[in-house]
Amino acid sequence: MPKEDVNRGKEDIPAGSEVLGSGRRNPPPALLLLITAFAIAGYFGYQEFQERLVTLHEEDARIRAEMVTISSRVAGWVTAVSAKEGEIVEKGAALIVIDDRGVKAVVEELNAELEGINAEKERLKAHQVLVRKQTESKLIAEQSELSAAQVVVSSLEPQLNLSKREVERTTRLFRRKVASRRQVDQSQQKLQKIEREHEIALAKVNGARARVRQAEVERARLDVLNGDLIVLEKREAQIKAKKRRHKLDIGDRIIEAPLKGIVDRRFVDIGEYVSPGQRLVLIHDPEHIWIEANIKETEVRRLKIGQSVEVTVDAYPDENFEGYVERIGSSATSTFALLPSPNPSGNFTKITQRLPIRISINQKDGRFRPGMMVEIKIATGR
Repeated sequence: MPKEDVNRGKEDIPAGSEVLGSGRRNPPPALLLLITAFAIAGYFGYQEFQERLVTLHEEDARIRAEMVTISSRVAGWVTAVSAKEGEIVEKGAALIVIDDRGVKAVVEELNAELEGINAEKERLKAHQVLVRKQTESKLIAEQSELSAAQVVVSSLEPQLNLSKREVERTTRLFRRKVASRRQVDQSQQKLQKIEREHEIALAKVNGARARVRQAEVERARLDVLNGDLIVLEKREAQIKAKKRRHKLDIGDRIIEAPLKGIVDRRFVDIGEYVSPGQRLVLIHDPEHIWIEANIKETEVRRLKIGQSVEVTVDAYPDENFEGYVERIGSSATSTFALLPSPNPSGNFTKITQRLPIRISINQKDGRFRPGMMVEIKIATGR
């Protein structure tokens, strides 16, 4: 064969199809790439399958916090607002101030009423002392007169009895013609005199007793004055209760932060009129946060309290965070829907329900904020 023919025959052989020592051809590069792609896909698919066996992955998860809505207990005009959105405030810091001039005026009126009541109480107490002294002195005097009158009566009674016996004796002697008429008349005259004195003494005793009873009745005025004092004390207690209530009202007009946290929203400005129960500020504690995830009901059986959780925050995709399952919900999220679906038509489509779970996670320099989307992987085991 000529040399030219031999070279021409080699040129007709396609590139990359050189004959091996065994006489077989090499596989084309496209086939090698396809085989390599299938191998890589199979490897990663197996890895994904293995991961799904030992972990539970969920994207329906968010960072949550206790959002405290601060409202007003009283009505009034806003005079000062120190709360700024995004600002960290300490517990007890004044956020909003409501006008308190009207309430302070009422407290001043109540103070004036208390002063008037105290003055009236002092007057009644002084009157009590005066009445007590007057009645005590009068009672002592009347009791003394009663005692004197009783002494006179007791001293006249023996004389009266003696005079009666003398009259009887002289009368008997007169009948026997031993005594004269004059002696009888003299004894009778003496008896009448003593009887008059005795009656006068008895009248004085009765009069003294009546005056003693009157003095004792006058002492009852002390009980009346005591009743007036009790009425004033009750009224004083009512006014003090009103005063305490209005002081609480004054304190409630300074809206303070119930916790140390971040101001998320402010809903009022200076000059606005607020009503009781109206929300003014929204605040949350940045250190008390957690993750809430909604897990399919078919996967709940794999969950247990305390399982470790790998967390990926969408805001920080290059970092991984650790947490653990803190609580598993006892009701599906559909039970909390505002609009229930009773299905009156009878058409039914089965939908997999979801149960909320709570995952504990530590705050990282204040970077976790309520509402952020996260992805979680829960280590459930086989």
